[in-house]
Amino acid sequence: MTREAVRSNRTRPNKLYVIGRRDLPPGLRAAQMVHAVTAHIFSNPKAAGEWFATSNNLVLLEVADEAALEAVLGKLAGAGIGVSPFREPDLDDALTAVAVGDEGRRLLSSLPLAFRPAVSSE
Repeated sequence: MTREAVRSNRTRPNKLYVIGRRDLPPGLRAAQMVHAVTAHIFSNPKAAGEWFATSNNLVLLEVADEAALEAVLGKLAGAGIGVSPFREPDLDDALTAVAVGDEGRRLLSSLPLAFRPAVSSE
């Protein structure tokens, strides 16, 4: 089945959400987010294959720091939503990014998109 045929049978495309940490430099943040996607693909090959074949849509989000990312991870896990966290060995196994399928959409809806300049309050 083609992507177009699958899309016509759905009201919205299946998305993969990736949450990174704004306190990491942009290049490192991007690398950590890719690690989380890779972890998600290896941990959930069937769901990841369906996502890739039917939509391949990524949503990159971010939180302030590791504590905020741990809170998001706990919120998702507490709701019974499967997540793929990535902990960077070169950063003392710090939690640096999390990937989650479309089932996490509602719990992540308040997070800002990643790599956007901070909005000034002036």
